[in-house]
Amino acid sequence: MKKRLLCLLILVLCAIFSYHACLRPSYGGTPLAVVREKTGRLVLVPLDGRPPCRQLVLDAADVAGTEVNALPYDLQDYYTMPGETKEAQKWLRENLAESDAAIISIDQLLYGGLLAAREANASPAEIDAFIADLRELHAAHPTVPLYAFSILPRMIPPASIDDYYDNKYLLAYSRLADRYALYGDPADAAKMQELEAKIQPASLAQYLALFEHNEQLTRALIELVREGTLERLLIGQDDGEKYSIPNIEKRRLQQLLTDEQIPAEKAAIVHGADELALTLFAAIAAERSGHRPQIYLDWNDEDTPEHILPFMAISMRETALEKIAIFGGTCTASADSADFVLFLSAGSEENLSSRRKSVERIEKYLAAGTPVALVDLSRHFAAEETLLPLLIERAAPIEGLLAYAGWNTASNSVGTALSEAVLFTAAREKAASREEVLALHAANLKLLNNRFLEDYFYLKDVITLVNTGLRKNGTKNVYDLDLERDYLAATAMLRKAMADRLQSFKSTKACRRPFRVHLPDSESAELSLYDLEADTSFPWPRTFEIYLETTPYIRVFP
Repeated sequence: MKKRLLCLLILVLCAIFSYHACLRPSYGGTPLAVVREKTGRLVLVPLDGRPPCRQLVLDAADVAGTEVNALPYDLQDYYTMPGETKEAQKWLRENLAESDAAIISIDQLLYGGLLAAREANASPAEIDAFIADLRELHAAHPTVPLYAFSILPRMIPPASIDDYYDNKYLLAYSRLADRYALYGDPADAAKMQELEAKIQPASLAQYLALFEHNEQLTRALIELVREGTLERLLIGQDDGEKYSIPNIEKRRLQQLLTDEQIPAEKAAIVHGADELALTLFAAIAAERSGHRPQIYLDWNDEDTPEHILPFMAISMRETALEKIAIFGGTCTASADSADFVLFLSAGSEENLSSRRKSVERIEKYLAAGTPVALVDLSRHFAAEETLLPLLIERAAPIEGLLAYAGWNTASNSVGTALSEAVLFTAAREKAASREEVLALHAANLKLLNNRFLEDYFYLKDVITLVNTGLRKNGTKNVYDLDLERDYLAATAMLRKAMADRLQSFKSTKACRRPFRVHLPDSESAELSLYDLEADTSFPWPRTFEIYLETTPYIRVFP
């Protein structure tokens, strides 16, 4: 009995030793507990309540050193329930005076969120009244600039058109309409007529009205830019394709911008939606600090720049250049002359062999002290097509990355990684003390690990596990969960699976590996994570996205 107890005691002591040696290692440094000071204040009306549209901006605010006052959750949308638009407009009026600037989603203010905007057709009178309210808002607070963004209707028909054949034929009709508008092929016109006869008239009228009314709204918003009511406007294309009716609207609006001689730094049509609030936030930070980022583009494969990934209407190169232009950035000829490298990886079955060489180049950049923002995409949304697992396997100093993104569309990820990197580099130029620099890196490490855990561990792994588990339990639709049954089961699976992945990740050498940061007066220090915690949940009753907040525990040496 005593021998058994002794053996058990030895095993426990070994476990404790292993834990502290491996999971919570000490590099002889001092725990870093500094908090980044906030020097500015910004009002945010997000596109909707999903974390990429709201929480990501709040997390980035710690890097920017800006206090962000976001529209309260109880006034926003919740999944298919629209937000309280009148109350949201009232809240904006009441909070604008105490702010340096405002980032406002037109879709949230007018319709109550992105999903609501996909269904709603504001009348000409409603649009006129909304535009008048924006003019009054600016007149009441002329020194507070309004940065706005609005989303073009996507090609996919709204959910209220639920007939299978109507949806099928409308998609085909949309592609043909754009082709005909571009090339005038009579064969396309004939096919459109055939489809019109198959589509229910009410469905076709509803579908076309979305674009008609949105164009009226966007033209009015462009006029607000021309007259100075709006400081800046981004017009986002959601879920684009090579041919679609939204492209027709986009070309007409671009022609209007050209005719009115409105510069791109005042109004621009860009691809994407969810990342646009963060993009505007970074653009404001760069503009106010006089930071014009110099960026070197590198790719995982020579063919990647011309790839058009799913839900995109333009190539990877065009996407990157479009986003860089928003920040007033410039592409450099070499990494040596850049503020950071934007490494764009679009993994697929065809270029799997290039992964190792890509990882080796990233390692060389980091070893040379060159900051890297990594866009880690997969054509099939598959873990084996991404670079992060290989970086972890090779014990690369991934915590030294400037930014990381690999979620959803190419526009979403490129815009996110670029925004994070620009916010950091703009703030780094102003950081004048050791404490400021360390606080900046600490804030960035939280943002970085949020993206590791969500964009890779959840979206490339755990989401499949959760969806499979739900379906085995009888759930038919993982995009509309029963709050009393499915949601609780999904949340339990999520937290268990993410806790397992987190435990494995933070025990890796890649997570724990120190990285060097440059301090004022030519000094430097090493930072390293010695622990990492995370809180996860589903913000909406579906598994498509998660709420995730990490807490990194950091040591600095010396």
